[in-house]
Amino acid sequence: MLYYKYSDYLKNKYGEKVYKIPINLPLTCPNRTKEGGCTFCAQNAVGYESLENNLGVKEQLEKNINYIGPRYGAKKFSAYFQNYTNTFMNTEVFEKYMLDALRDDVVEIAVSTRPDCINYKYLDILDKIHKETGTDICIELGLQSVNYKTLEKINRGHSLAEFIDAVMMIKKYDFTISNHMILNLPYDDLTDVIEAAKILSALKVDFVKMHSLYICPNTSMEKDYLAGKLDLKDVDDYVKKSALFLAYLDENIVIQRIVSRAPKEDTVFCNYGISWWKIRDYIEEFMTKNNLTQGCKCDYLGGKNVRDL
Repeated sequence: MLYYKYSDYLKNKYGEKVYKIPINLPLTCPNRTKEGGCTFCAQNAVGYESLENNLGVKEQLEKNINYIGPRYGAKKFSAYFQNYTNTFMNTEVFEKYMLDALRDDVVEIAVSTRPDCINYKYLDILDKIHKETGTDICIELGLQSVNYKTLEKINRGHSLAEFIDAVMMIKKYDFTISNHMILNLPYDDLTDVIEAAKILSALKVDFVKMHSLYICPNTSMEKDYLAGKLDLKDVDDYVKKSALFLAYLDENIVIQRIVSRAPKEDTVFCNYGISWWKIRDYIEEFMTKNNLTQGCKCDYLGGKNVRDL
């Protein structure tokens, strides 16, 4: 096995495929309201497959499950609060949204948020739901880079410290943690990517979503791209970084995504003009050719790097 695929994890845990149903809430992100947002963030954030947010949580789930269930023979689902920052609201409203996602066929609630927008009040609400209903809880945290200079350049509005703090808080609960990383940011080199794998492994996150950078219209990053200020290199660079990221990543961390997908009409740059599945194949071919598997270079934990006296 080259890497631990999410589909394999789901089959092992639930006995079958579990389909994520995106939920789009009428909210935004504190970084957008105060600091102008991340330089790559599109107007509609990441909800390309989401329904309109004027529909309630129950209605969004009903519509999407009724479509996906018969089409794919799906019986189990994850209610994925995907767009923007899904803890950027008061706790009473947050709890109502979470409760509205409960259904007999929903086995998991996944909440996407920022490392600096999560605390014990929100986690306690989710913990109560988990204990009372048995519904699994996953917290998805965007990090994108571990390099503090890069975080400043992309205007993330938080540092690595807030991410580590958030992970440590979530680890006190019976939840899983997913982390988002953009592996080909123009400000990061291979050393940054390898360091990211090491940090995520040391923190023992459960899942990683590997993203290839895509640039959307009307963003700060688009201006730099059109002005020729971004060195995005080529697909071989992304392939090498991805393969070595996996090689240094603990083999027990599940890979939820290995490359981004975005509609061509909604981007000015995406995947070097190559289909996402071809890039996935390139990564797997590179790993096979170079005798790499996930975790094969993960030999730095548990005091293994302690120097001899």
